[in-house]
Amino acid sequence: MFVALLCLGYEFSRPTPAIDKEQYFLLSSITESGPRDKEWRALPSWQKQASEKAIERYAATQEKKWRRWNEAMFERST
Repeated sequence: MFVALLCLGYEFSRPTPAIDKEQYFLLSSITESGPRDKEWRALPSWQKQASEKAIERYAATQEKKWRRWNEAMFERST
């Protein structure tokens, strides 16, 4: 009985391979341009540049925040 339950648990937890059609569908949704890209095309160039600048500033701020957090958490007491 234990071996049967063990085999059953293994069969249920084992990942099943995707069908080629499903796999194509999943990959195409990642690689193809989505509706977000279409929205960006409609924006004026100054707005795209402002958005990219805001993203860069946000990334820099987050990097600075995490660097400070890392230093505070793992600071060596001497």
